[in-house]
Amino acid sequence: MLRKTIQKPAQLKTMREIGMMRESGKLVARALKICREMAKPGVKTLDINRAVEEFYASKGAIPLFKGYEGPKVPFPAVTCLSVNNEVVHGIPGNRILKDGDLLKIDTACKFNGWCADAAVTLPIGNVRAERMRLLKVALEILNIAIVEMGRKKWWSEVAVRMHSHATREGFTLVESYVGHGIGQEMHENPQVPNLVSKEMRKEGDFRLEPGLVLAVEPMVNMGRAEVDTMKDHWTVITKDGLPSVHVEHTIAITPQGIVIITADEDAPMISFEG
Repeated sequence: MLRKTIQKPAQLKTMREIGMMRESGKLVARALKICREMAKPGVKTLDINRAVEEFYASKGAIPLFKGYEGPKVPFPAVTCLSVNNEVVHGIPGNRILKDGDLLKIDTACKFNGWCADAAVTLPIGNVRAERMRLLKVALEILNIAIVEMGRKKWWSEVAVRMHSHATREGFTLVESYVGHGIGQEMHENPQVPNLVSKEMRKEGDFRLEPGLVLAVEPMVNMGRAEVDTMKDHWTVITKDGLPSVHVEHTIAITPQGIVIITADEDAPMISFEG
């Protein structure tokens, strides 16, 4: 089955290196806290992005999204801000947030040579019940990944649990965008799919072992899993126009348990026991 094909080895990190990544993760968490405080009806997405850029500059952190090379044009901002049926990679601009929106915020930085990456979905004002349930299920799927990473031996075992929960709740997981290894570079081996897809069978599985650090980022759609890319060459949208939710943490496996690198600053370092 999957174990017959193994992905290229990840670059395993020491506890010291994981501690350094945690410092980057705290900055990402604080950036997302700024976003939470600003994300209200009437606010422009451009203003949220500007606040995060100013925060990173004040801390001497390098934003990892701005200037990132794409197939056509570099990404122009330090955050991906995606609304409603926009899944990921939304470009901040003059769009004004409205009551009932779902705002996805994804951001990453490098600090003292080490990277961290996280995403949240924020309900804006009064959000319909079915959209709130979609967000609740996405957070449950991410939590399943965090807990099961400390229990399973292979990523495919975790992905099966993530996918099963989404399906059981009547939602779908996006197949064409995945998480990734992370460390001194934002994107390292391995690729981290959220379900056992045909692509995963082709690319291969990977072992879960101490020192492995992953950016795990389920994208959960209310309707079908299929997505398109808009003419700006970046913004990914659902094909059926229904809402999507994106959540992400950078997560490390250690001999003592699971470390959520991008947890809030006051969170304990070891968050889940294996």
